[in-house]
Amino acid sequence: TMTDSSLLSTELELQQQEELYQQLLLQTMGQMQTENPDSKVIRPQPGICVKTSSEPDKQKVFINICQSNSVPPPPELSREELVELLQAEDPSGYRVPMSLGEPHTEVDNSSQGCTAYDVVINQEFFQRCQKDPLFQQFVILVSVEGLENKYNLELSRDWKVLKNRKFLGSVSEQNIRTKSRPVIQELQPQENAAATPKRPEFTLLVEPPAGDPEYLIAEIKLPGVPSSRSLVLDVGEDRLVLTARPSLFHLDVFHPFLIDQENSVAQYNSSTQILTVTLPVVSL
Repeated sequence: TMTDSSLLSTELELQQQEELYQQLLLQTMGQMQTENPDSKVIRPQPGICVKTSSEPDKQKVFINICQSNSVPPPPELSREELVELLQAEDPSGYRVPMSLGEPHTEVDNSSQGCTAYDVVINQEFFQRCQKDPLFQQFVILVSVEGLENKYNLELSRDWKVLKNRKFLGSVSEQNIRTKSRPVIQELQPQENAAATPKRPEFTLLVEPPAGDPEYLIAEIKLPGVPSSRSLVLDVGEDRLVLTARPSLFHLDVFHPFLIDQENSVAQYNSSTQILTVTLPVVSL
């Protein structure tokens, strides 16, 4: 049989173009990294591929749960604690750090178009979850919920882990944030932290109360804190961390909104001893 040489040369050109594109992509990512030292580029390892569907239109969705040691591990969690957590009304107190990639269009086994998402979690935590079906289901659940929150989706809970496939599509780099931007800088030297800090009383309010949220307002009671100079506040995209020194209070709370970190504002009223943090919500 004769092979059309023009087809071969076209394939070769496409391959060379793809390699050149990958090189340019890595260069661009490298430049982004030097320009933005608060993030870094990672290339995760494949893990498991989960098949589900979007609601209510029943379009196929695949979730590639990948692993990388560049993503921090979640706090230690025993099996008993996980069972308690899954039975709790509000399990949001425990969060798994993860990087959620952009959707990419792929073709499934029956040559149908579908959407795939890449989720990256800590490698050691991923390996542990593979040994226990309960932990594996938990990781799939938090991945599904993370994608739903970030991309305003509704995904079916009737999912299936593919046996012979660890990844749909090709593994691509992800840009992960390495640290959050502090809003109130620490101005005092750190004093000897002998006492154990307490979790302060706080309320989270959404403004406006109905319709699309524009602001998330956190009011945190800090009795005994003389001024904002003893506060260190860290605002992440979906996380608020506050420390009142010396070891008076510590608060680490996650919320289901995507926050505009740069335009977040904090005010401490020393007479009422309440810290008010106004967090603009990024509309999805």
